[in-house]
Amino acid sequence: MSPQQDIPANRLARESSPYLLQHAHNPVDWYPWGPEALERARREQKLLLVSIGYSSCHWCHVMERESFVDHGIAELMNRLYVCVKVDREERPDVDHVYMTAVQLMTGSGGWPLNCFALPDGRPVYGGTYFPPQQWQRVLTDLDRTWREDPERVMQQATRLQRGVAGAMAIPREAEHLERARAVADEMVAAWAPQWDQVHGGADRVPKFPMPNNYAFLLRHAVLTGDRGLLAHVELTLDRMAMGGIFDQIGGGFARYSTDALWKVPHFEKMLYDNAQLIALYSQAWQVWRKPLHRDVVERTIGFIEREMRAADGSFCSALDADTEGEEGRYYTWTEQEIRDAVGDDWELVRSYYDIGGQALWEHGRNILRRGMPDAEFAKAFGLTDAELSERLDRIRGTLLTAREARHRPASDDKALTSWNALMIHALCVAGDAFGCADWIETAGRDARQLLSRVRRNDGGVHHSWKAGEASINGYLEDYAFLCEALVALYECTFEERWLLEAKALIAHARRHFLDEATGFFHFTSDQDPRLIARPVELEDNVVPASNSSLAKALHLVGTLLDDAEDRDLAGRMLAAMLPRMSAHPWSHSNWGTLAHWLGWPFHEIAITGPEAMTLREELALRYIPCRVMLGTRSESTLPLLTDKRLPGTTIHVCIDHACRLPVHTVKDALEELR
Repeated sequence: MSPQQDIPANRLARESSPYLLQHAHNPVDWYPWGPEALERARREQKLLLVSIGYSSCHWCHVMERESFVDHGIAELMNRLYVCVKVDREERPDVDHVYMTAVQLMTGSGGWPLNCFALPDGRPVYGGTYFPPQQWQRVLTDLDRTWREDPERVMQQATRLQRGVAGAMAIPREAEHLERARAVADEMVAAWAPQWDQVHGGADRVPKFPMPNNYAFLLRHAVLTGDRGLLAHVELTLDRMAMGGIFDQIGGGFARYSTDALWKVPHFEKMLYDNAQLIALYSQAWQVWRKPLHRDVVERTIGFIEREMRAADGSFCSALDADTEGEEGRYYTWTEQEIRDAVGDDWELVRSYYDIGGQALWEHGRNILRRGMPDAEFAKAFGLTDAELSERLDRIRGTLLTAREARHRPASDDKALTSWNALMIHALCVAGDAFGCADWIETAGRDARQLLSRVRRNDGGVHHSWKAGEASINGYLEDYAFLCEALVALYECTFEERWLLEAKALIAHARRHFLDEATGFFHFTSDQDPRLIARPVELEDNVVPASNSSLAKALHLVGTLLDDAEDRDLAGRMLAAMLPRMSAHPWSHSNWGTLAHWLGWPFHEIAITGPEAMTLREELALRYIPCRVMLGTRSESTLPLLTDKRLPGTTIHVCIDHACRLPVHTVKDALEELR
């Protein structure tokens, strides 16, 4: 995917999105999404072609190489359509509308997403990747239908508009919250038959990590004492960590695995995947204390700091799957390349990664993966655990140095508020789990920097930051993920400023996103130009639904600030979702976490006194499924800390403001939690 620099730049050259800039020298007369494209389509009575993707999308690059840089195909597109390019990461609202339409038409979706629409934006036809010949047929056939039978096309648009609106419909029925625990149980029971009990994950391919899902299942297993469920989660996390989906040399996870063994990844790396997986493996460490899980967290954070930390300190969005026009070239190895790099360590490397065996992929290249746990390998190879660890550290450093001499994957260096918030939250979770003050300090520094850059004058936030400028009015996901990150920062530091920042963001979201009639939040602000439908995001995917995330934030902030209105709204949102959660548990796992919090005892752990932070840090090492922590060394404005200052340092374990007798040690507090 090399830019066609001999072709004059199109309108996308004025954009900041790396994805749009990738297409700035296509012969296609691309417009960015906006009124200029819509006005031209209305004026010339042409259909819109809305083509959506993102910078690290492999098949987006393929379609560009095959079609969008082809002068003949570009001429056809320019003559028949008004062509619009959209970065789905910058404009998730536009993507949500047209993805919903394509899913209604075809039963599936993905990127690149190519959707044709009337001049008013209503979709009429679409799909994902089209090979060149098929693409040309689609272009000519649809234009012919539009010219010869426009009424048929407009009828299709009307049907699709109704379908999109129906797919975004807000639930009208509700269950009593007393059903929350039963619904969580039902979700697991309905889900279990679809698990791969040999390799972990879902019993299908491709396999996506889906951190939400395993965070929910881990919590449920611990709450219920379900050993079989706990074993499935452990199996999944172990196999992912040992597979090719995890970068065994540089750390970090690829987007998904194309096979059942977690061996062959789709090589792009996304910030949102890795942030959530850091949090998940940190919680796994709290439960099992496995060195494998610690290794994943440490090396994934190392990867992000090394390769996704921008020069201005923000976190980049993604790394490309392709280098030199070939997917995975940067990450895979021939046997000779490894021999040349590791020298005398060849036999250990060959055995450890099974070079030429299970690691062999295609064209003589290997995807490094581990065949057995380190302890078993060390024993089989006649090494102590410490000796193996020392040699592996040296080998990985050598291979990483050799790899960095290659042509590096392109980076999408825009910083999204929502995804940066996920990373801040991950650093807090990891800092707690491993007792690492540096990670918590980094999270605080990143939060201060992010807020200083994206905060709007009206109290809201922007969605994107790039090249020193904030842009695009924030979406609900920005508020939701940022609120959860700020609450996590408060819990790590007991600095009340973070809690007050979260409360201010919730107040803004209530003013500009909340539908008072339904009690749910729109994805877009009432300050934004309207699309053909105003999206409402309810189903959890690889990232949580913005409504489920904000409902959790409402519960946490409402609890910490003793705000019954916020807590009640979270409860009403969950009650409305309960009837649909059991049927599709994999699409409601973040809602399932809120069901855990409201269906089981939710502990408010208040720590006061001069050693409050020391006891907090010790307590935070444990996995406590349903809890929030608050405290102070001296004075506090929080209602829940009123009258809890006693001589010395004390821990109060409370449920719904009803507190047990104060204790002075973490051991005693854990007894009360049991």
